Amino acid sequence: MEFVEYPDRDLQMLSLADRIASDLGAGLRRQESVSLSVPGGSTPGPVFDTLSGVDLDWDRVHVVLNDERWVPEDHPRSNTALLRQRLLQDHAAAAQLVPLYAHAPEPEGALDALTDGVRACLPLTVALVGMGADMHTASLFPGADNLDAALAADAPPLMAMRAPGAPEPRITLTAPVLRGAMHLHVLITGAEKREALERARKLSPSEAPIAALLAEATVHWAE
Repeated sequence: MEFVEYPDRDLQMLSLADRIASDLGAGLRRQESVSLSVPGGSTPGPVFDTLSGVDLDWDRVHVVLNDERWVPEDHPRSNTALLRQRLLQDHAAAAQLVPLYAHAPEPEGALDALTDGVRACLPLTVALVGMGADMHTASLFPGADNLDAALAADAPPLMAMRAPGAPEPRITLTAPVLRGAMHLHVLITGAEKREALERARKLSPSEAPIAALLAEATVHWAE
């Protein structure tokens, strides 16, 4: 694990956006298309705002969320809606969104079709992930119903997930997909997340799912 500490969050977000743009640009010089996986939530918003204005061949970039709540895009808890508002703007509006939601009552009903879309952009060129205070990442939650299967080396790219405290079913990229990214970045802020990260380094992935990714990751932290 590489750990990068920043003096403030503004510099953290700007530097991380620049790092991701550089990773994507290098990939585009080597191959026809690249893929970028990103988290939902409000924390990465400033990274998205900066990244969306970078002049890349965005029409050759496939963007896929780390995970999605099983809600339609017009729902206030939709990660896809947030992604459209913050990242898929300006230059990045030309990027190709790989969906993680389809109109079905439960995620299992659409899993095969959604998996085909994800599989087409593997291995990921860049994965940016977050971490909760409970040490979850994507929708890999401690105590989730399919956690062990999603952590396994032979896990499929995409799995449905239900977890205590999560109001709706989720769909998530699995640990091997995230860990297999050519460039893997973890974004965390604040003392609570720093302490959680240090705990995770001493725990098993079943106890602290982020631990499944740390060996390959660069962690970006600011107070």
